Amino acid sequence: MKKYIAQIFLFSAFIFSIFLQINCSKNEEAKAMSPDEIVAKGEYLVNLGGCNDCHSPKVFTEMGPMFDTTKLLSGHPSEAKLFPVDTSVTNSKWMHTSMDLTAWVGPWGVSFAANLTPDGPTGLGNWTDEIFIKAIRTGKHMGFGRGILPPMPWQNYALLTEDDLKTIFAYLKSLPAISNKVPDPIPPNMVAQSLNIKGKM
Repeated sequence: MKKYIAQIFLFSAFIFSIFLQINCSKNEEAKAMSPDEIVAKGEYLVNLGGCNDCHSPKVFTEMGPMFDTTKLLSGHPSEAKLFPVDTSVTNSKWMHTSMDLTAWVGPWGVSFAANLTPDGPTGLGNWTDEIFIKAIRTGKHMGFGRGILPPMPWQNYALLTEDDLKTIFAYLKSLPAISNKVPDPIPPNMVAQSLNIKGKM
């Protein structure tokens, strides 16, 4: 029996050592990435995650809407007028979106895609990777503020590893800084009032 237990212990220790070697190899590989490789991986993950779909303004062509490559990931254009919408959508299970997918209306009110470029006053220029990771992990603006609203699927991105999120943030910080002050979200009980005051919808 003692021999059998010893064999199990040795086998378990062997498996654990392999696990450690694999993880060490992964960590060494991550540490060995150059700054350019880190940014490239972040760009890959951003494209794979469809971040441009909502966070990049669009130009409309005969082939349909295309990303405006001069304003990538700069969020809902500050100069854009809000679209006409039936405010009853805030009391329903439906949602509306702008033609360029940067503004959304639903039971949560009106949400606008954030400026993810490294502009200081209007984007992520004053963020650190710790703040970025905390925001994604908690679903809170800057990790402690208001909730991140739909349709942002932060719950999915929260499943990414810390290294993956760091590469995404590195890519975002590498983008040209675009000054674009995205409007604050409009809560459901203020949507109708905002329409009357601003006359934008």
